[in-house]
Amino acid sequence: MATGTSLHTAADGMVISNPDILGGTPVFRGTRMPVKALFDYLADGLSLDYFVETFPSIDREQALVVMRYGWQRIQSELSG
Repeated sequence: MATGTSLHTAADGMVISNPDILGGTPVFRGTRMPVKALFDYLADGLSLDYFVETFPSIDREQALVVMRYGWQRIQSELSG
C-alpha cells in the first residue's frame, strides 16, 4: 500500500506505478512483475504463451490488455 505517495494506473487499471513498488516501475496490478518484461520477451522473439507460462501471476488477458493499450497509445500519438 502506498504511504502518502502517488499511485498511477494505465491500461484500464491493469498497470500501476507506485513509488513504493519497485521505485515506481510500471508493474502488472497485484504483482511486482514489471510490464517491460512482457515487451522484452516479445522483442526477443518469445511468444505470449511462453510469457504467461513463465509468469503464472500474469494471465493472458492482462497481457493482451497491456499490449492493446500500447498499440492504442501509438495510434493516438500518430493521429493526434
